[in-house]
Amino acid sequence: MIGLNISPQKICAEEKKAEVVIMMKKPFPKSESFVNKYNRLLEVVGSSDTLGILINADPDSMASAMALKRIFWKKARRIVVYRINSIKRADNLAFVKFLTVEQKHIRYLKRPTIKKWALVDSQPQHHKLFMEQEYDIIIDHHPVTDPLQANFLDIREGYGANSSIMTEYLKAGKIKPSPRLATALFYGIKTDTHNFVRASIPHDIDAFKYLYKYVNLRILTKIESSEMTRGMLSKYRQAMEQLIFIRDIAFVHMGRVDNPDLLVLIADFFMKIAEIQWSIVSGVYKDNLVVILRNASFQNDAGKTAGKIFGRWKGSAGGHRNAARAEIPLENILDDPEDESGLADIVKKILKSMK
Repeated sequence: MIGLNISPQKICAEEKKAEVVIMMKKPFPKSESFVNKYNRLLEVVGSSDTLGILINADPDSMASAMALKRIFWKKARRIVVYRINSIKRADNLAFVKFLTVEQKHIRYLKRPTIKKWALVDSQPQHHKLFMEQEYDIIIDHHPVTDPLQANFLDIREGYGANSSIMTEYLKAGKIKPSPRLATALFYGIKTDTHNFVRASIPHDIDAFKYLYKYVNLRILTKIESSEMTRGMLSKYRQAMEQLIFIRDIAFVHMGRVDNPDLLVLIADFFMKIAEIQWSIVSGVYKDNLVVILRNASFQNDAGKTAGKIFGRWKGSAGGHRNAARAEIPLENILDDPEDESGLADIVKKILKSMK
């Protein structure tokens, strides 16, 4: 038997050398093929690694996490998805329930158990909880505002939805999506592009068309029609009882709310009234007056209108042509922030001045 003259120190050095991964400080160029990126992605996570995926849970990010989990199925020791937020919207709750989305709140995170980290549909600077972690994988479609660094960094700013990017990875890996995964990605694209009203490119449309043949339409319809929970029925009744009309504006002030998403749902609901062009719903969340604007007119721009009529109170106000939002600290608009009784009249007066 021939002995090999290799010292333990040399073996250890070779093992350490194998673990060295080049950090990317710039995303892949647009010209890089998804097949090359897919193969590079598989190199980042090993069979002994536990992969943690962080998200700010909405349909696009949850679907993206599901796709990444599928890519590393049987390639990683364990994969766990953690969300930093609570899920309260009825349609998102239906998404989680009917698509059996497996995820945990970040409060249950046991950091030492995770060896590799991924962030999808977001970037570290988007939330303080994301900034606590260094990432091996970042895949996102939002504009880059701060320097990024990861072992695998793919930012596709031109895509309307992150789910479209993840669909490309599945195709590159020749992975046929299950009806559950296809439905999640399909719905993720629909919501993040607002049914293609928001900016999108042919890649979003191509991904949408590709996924359609695998989608469970029955579950998709159930998710899309889940606009309220039983607990929200009383809020809708309150909104209808207090609704007023100012010219072609449907307006209601909801007072204090536990979740500002309720204001969004009610504003969208009142847009179904045939005679109106604007649906505007306000409420108080924590220490802010929140105003949601919806517009169906070609002549008006909800984002510009929000900035014009609410911007002077030094909060945040803006959005798109059809949808906008304003958030104003109560102390900026009320003489006594503890007395919120006059807020409805203040907003009503502002809306009456709209042209």
